[in-house]
Amino acid sequence: MHYFQSLHQIYWLPVLLGALAHFAIGAIWYSKILFAKKWIAYTKVDINDPNAKKGIAVMFISSILMAFLSSFGIAVLANKMQTTGFFNGAHLGLLVGICFGVSALSNSYLYEKRPLGLHLINGGYTVIGSVVAAIIICCW
Repeated sequence: MHYFQSLHQIYWLPVLLGALAHFAIGAIWYSKILFAKKWIAYTKVDINDPNAKKGIAVMFISSILMAFLSSFGIAVLANKMQTTGFFNGAHLGLLVGICFGVSALSNSYLYEKRPLGLHLINGGYTVIGSVVAAIIICCW
């Protein structure tokens, strides 16, 4: 209950901006500019299949909500740890991205026997998104 009592200390605008930045990084990360071709090869998604685009709005909204949830968690940790500034934010983002995001992905990927390349693409996005969100939150 202690954590919920400090919700009034959370600055919601940087949480929202961190979430939007995390989502925008994903748009670039999974685009043709960076990893789209490799991601498609690893996941075997047929982008020409009309069914592949069904529910895309729900996927995008869910992605934004998950980025918001991650940013909120970062804000709670930053608040509790009294973490401020660019470099401290980057360190917090690395901690969250690697210890929570990548470790959760890794555990699933091991049992699902997913390719290492897919793990690196998705894990990299998780870490970079967390670092950028944490920097935004900690610099506010």
